[in-house]
Amino acid sequence: MVSIYWCRVAVAMLIGGLTVQIEAVDFFYLSMPEVLDIGDGSQDLLLVRISAGGYIGWGECEASPLVSIASFVTPMSHSACKPVRDSVLGQSIDTIEDIRRIGDLVRVNSLDLLQSDHTLSGIDMALWDLLGKVREEPVYALLGSPIAHPKRPYASQLFGDTAAETFRLARQVRQDGYTAAKFGWGPFGLGEVADDVEQVTAAREGLGPDAALMVDVGTVWADDIARAGERLDVLKQCDVTWLEEPFVTGAFDAYRTLAERARPVALAAGEGCHNAWQARHLIDYAGIGFVQVDAGRIGGITPALDVARYARERGVTYVNHTFTSHLALSASLQPFAGMANDEICEYPVSPKSLALDVTREHLDRDRNGM
Repeated sequence: MVSIYWCRVAVAMLIGGLTVQIEAVDFFYLSMPEVLDIGDGSQDLLLVRISAGGYIGWGECEASPLVSIASFVTPMSHSACKPVRDSVLGQSIDTIEDIRRIGDLVRVNSLDLLQSDHTLSGIDMALWDLLGKVREEPVYALLGSPIAHPKRPYASQLFGDTAAETFRLARQVRQDGYTAAKFGWGPFGLGEVADDVEQVTAAREGLGPDAALMVDVGTVWADDIARAGERLDVLKQCDVTWLEEPFVTGAFDAYRTLAERARPVALAAGEGCHNAWQARHLIDYAGIGFVQVDAGRIGGITPALDVARYARERGVTYVNHTFTSHLALSASLQPFAGMANDEICEYPVSPKSLALDVTREHLDRDRNGM
């Protein structure tokens, strides 16, 4: 059973000439009956539905649902701390430029409302979805890409509670045809170095020598370079492609220092960024090889596209981040769908039933990937 909460904020629809204005924004908060204290964001979700001119667009916020809803409806505190709705309702949505304009309005009017970027993320997704329906074009085409290049999906999942469980999970995804996998969170980084050595070794043995292996530690070491450095030997020995989020997002010095010591293992980061400028700073100052952006956190598809383009200019590989529904997965792919060289993408393999059941259709793999 899934719990569902619904919140609607609406204004009367106004049409002047051919201008269609946003008439309603609906939030749907869905949750599993029991939310566990684990690093799995698929246990609840917040859907956003936007109505304008007879069209509907859908998005998803990767954030605390109730806090995001509150940021949309909260009373104004002062001129730079307005509810997100003040920048969205009644706005025209006719062109691509309108979507960017609405995002800029939110950032100005809700400057001191820190949740606003997360709330904007679902709104921005929904606006692109809506405009795509109006134009009868896929979002990646609206973003300027004539084709969507195939991506190589990596099986993204949590570490097992034991090395034996991690080995079993790794062997299963290899049998399922994945050529790349990422293991993250779970007990990794919380105990002894020897425990982590066993975990990474088990993942590599389960995958075999040819599959790409990535490790995600979910900022467990804050900015402790020494603790992170103790795991580098096993990462190198097991030919790990990247170590993801060893530190909190703003620890640029720690990232840069570890990146120099970790080679040939690259560092990946970016899912904690809630605007494009933060991600650009990671690219410029943290020494990362992969920038991994979550469209459900950074403010939507629009800033994610900006980061993807900037990463390409700076020689950093762009990768999507997503760990919830296939709506979020699809949105996360749009910003770099047209970039042939950024060919790897995150694909959650064991989400909760809520994340799968919320959409009728799913993005499936074929022999070309995705």
